[in-house]
Amino acid sequence: MPAPTPLKRSRLSPDESRLLALEAARALLLEAGPQAVTLKAVGNRIDRTHANLLHHFGSAAGLQKALAGYLADTITATIGDAVNAARRGEVEPRRIVDMTFDAFDAGGAGALASWMLASGNEDALDPVVDAIHRLVDKLAATALRPQLAEVIRDNTLMLVLLALGDSQMGGPMAAALGLSREKARELAARSLVSALTEEARLTATAKVTQAKV
Repeated sequence: MPAPTPLKRSRLSPDESRLLALEAARALLLEAGPQAVTLKAVGNRIDRTHANLLHHFGSAAGLQKALAGYLADTITATIGDAVNAARRGEVEPRRIVDMTFDAFDAGGAGALASWMLASGNEDALDPVVDAIHRLVDKLAATALRPQLAEVIRDNTLMLVLLALGDSQMGGPMAAALGLSREKARELAARSLVSALTEEARLTATAKVTQAKV
């Protein structure tokens, strides 16, 4: 006798409903830009009422801030995994650079943050900053020496700021200076290679020191 087909759930948990809304908001962001991320548009896409979304996010600004946090968490988790893989020699540094730049550019995170700030949402970058802070702390916690933790912090900050800035004005700036559109990525990759080389040197030194103790 075949197993009965599970009944389709008609109700979602609060967390599931919130995640569904954030996924819809991300889709709208990528399809039509930051200005398209409204409570009405998200509600129409997932068949939820305005009141339901207000319950989860409080306002359109709250929805946009939650989306910024959602994007930042997703981006930093991916970058963190890639950085650790690069430290093990499994991923080329340029791959990390491209992932980070793409997240802020084609992924819409940079445009969303700029639009929110321009709209008067002064704490728009808080979720992004918090997510980056957590990423840096997580990566630095694996350092064998304080010097190494500092190298990790410096280069994570450099990479994120370059990616964010490039998403805002990388094209016009490169054109004005007569540079390739890829120049910022090339500079970031060069710096990251140097940082990973320095990290490897410091790690080797720390292991030798520990072995002598």
